[in-house]
Amino acid sequence: MSGAAAGDPPGHGPQPLRDYALIADGERGALVDPHGGISWLCAPRWDSDAVFAELIGGSGRYQVTPAGRFVHGGFYEDGSLVWHSRWVTEDGIVECHEALAFPGDPHRAVLLRRIVAEEAPARLRVALEPAAGFGESPLREARRDPDGVWHARAGDLEVRWSGAAGARLHPGGGRWELDLTLPAGGRHDLVLEVSDRPLPAVPDAEAAWRETRAAWRREVPELAGALAPRDARHAYTVMRGLTGTAGGMVAAATTSLPERAREGRNYDYRYVWIRDQCYAGQAVAAAGPLPLLDDAVRYVTARLDEDGPRLAPAYTVDGRTIPDQRPLGLPGYPGGFDLIGNQVTGQFQLDAFGECLLLLAAAARHDRLDGDGRRAARTAAEAIAARWREPDAGVWELAPRNWTHSRLTCAAGLRAAAAAGVLGARPEEWTALAGTLVAEAARTSVHPSGRWQRAPDDPRHDAALLLPVIRGAVPAEDPRSRETLRSFLAELTDEHFAYRFRHDGRPLGEAEGAFVLCGFVVALAEHQQGHERSALRWFERNRSCCGPPGLWSEEYDILQRQLRGNLPQAFVHALLLESAIRLAEPWPADPASD
Repeated sequence: MSGAAAGDPPGHGPQPLRDYALIADGERGALVDPHGGISWLCAPRWDSDAVFAELIGGSGRYQVTPAGRFVHGGFYEDGSLVWHSRWVTEDGIVECHEALAFPGDPHRAVLLRRIVAEEAPARLRVALEPAAGFGESPLREARRDPDGVWHARAGDLEVRWSGAAGARLHPGGGRWELDLTLPAGGRHDLVLEVSDRPLPAVPDAEAAWRETRAAWRREVPELAGALAPRDARHAYTVMRGLTGTAGGMVAAATTSLPERAREGRNYDYRYVWIRDQCYAGQAVAAAGPLPLLDDAVRYVTARLDEDGPRLAPAYTVDGRTIPDQRPLGLPGYPGGFDLIGNQVTGQFQLDAFGECLLLLAAAARHDRLDGDGRRAARTAAEAIAARWREPDAGVWELAPRNWTHSRLTCAAGLRAAAAAGVLGARPEEWTALAGTLVAEAARTSVHPSGRWQRAPDDPRHDAALLLPVIRGAVPAEDPRSRETLRSFLAELTDEHFAYRFRHDGRPLGEAEGAFVLCGFVVALAEHQQGHERSALRWFERNRSCCGPPGLWSEEYDILQRQLRGNLPQAFVHALLLESAIRLAEPWPADPASD
């Protein structure tokens, strides 16, 4: 049971990641905890400073909680990111429907909360404490207009709260408090707006809810033919919620959530990784020519057009350079640190060019690639030709080496793009380059056991080496492909959980959590080899690595059955979706076909 006594300050502190739900509108996202607290929201954009930063130890929270004891639960409306916080109290059932008005405005967040007393009268406590700049700039200049609407500022942001005419300012300032009593069957709407521009007319709550639900119905396909269609559809929904108007999909909604307590592996993922964007586009392409495929192509094409062979590994959602990493001076999420920005901008990641070609080829096979996209494909191919001999940071962003995965992924991309007819009149030149990349990898990076190894100077195994085979770099029946999969299953898996690579001599689960992306990659690899029963086991095991809201993070702590890392991790949802689509049908004979 949970609850709070009258007079207690708002908030219940950080919760286990498995318990958070996400609401998002494409331009920003918020995390909702089981107690009805929104403890994370960056506004107006994904990479803006947080106005609710309690998640990582800052100020700022928005709480709607039953006044007495309760048991919490919740669920999403099908095919949407409309979340229902649901509490069974001592008197009955009360829900709070939560959403960011969808689709989102890049400059104005509109957070909708509708409280519904299902069976009996309900008493609730509401507290709203916006604090811009990760808590540095609290609420100020608060005033209530004649219509009962509150207006204020937090830092440089305009704040407006409607539906809370009876709220009072806390004596210490910086926070509104409201006591609500609803009759049985009653409901009450609260609408919070946060904007970096002057606000328009006060939105009508009923119209905002109606338009949000209708927009989600338009945006999310049924995916009825997939395995686990509800989860496949939800994965697509999450990816749509993380995708902005420029087409970019952020890697996650959060920053600084630790992959492992006190080991320093926590990063800011509120940006668009080119590789992750390509994973998402390829996953969607497996389902058909859906809008998220067009979004991925549009974003990647723009970045290749602007930066060419100097393509950065990641960008902001609107294509800007990511700021350098810096601490905030906050306590951080327990076990982690308070970091924003990311050092990835200075890296060279060769495999991103191969992933771009795989994405653009998939779009071409659906007749969804225009002249700009074809020019971008040529740019990516030329970048591979110019730079494939250079050491790169690789898929895991490690010290530069001639990573085998990077070169094989580029070979897969070149072959797929040439086969799709997007590289001009002489595709044989590019397939020849693909052959050169594979031959060089074969010369330098085949382990004595017959499998691919990580790099010429690193004989270890790596989960990433499974992907180029899935994408068609070398045939699935090639002995190196089969030995790579066989030995990976023997060395880097445990009860159908997969790990990336060995960090050191410790047991796998002590060094880091199971890497959920890799579990779905194994499902695809087993399916490609015709091992259908094993593929399904891998799919189901890793499909279970989520919390009640059905969100997946980067890693899963097997011992504690907890999510680790930033939430939700977009590329995990992408590979879940692709696995759900591909495992529902026989593997195609042509590796470049959908």
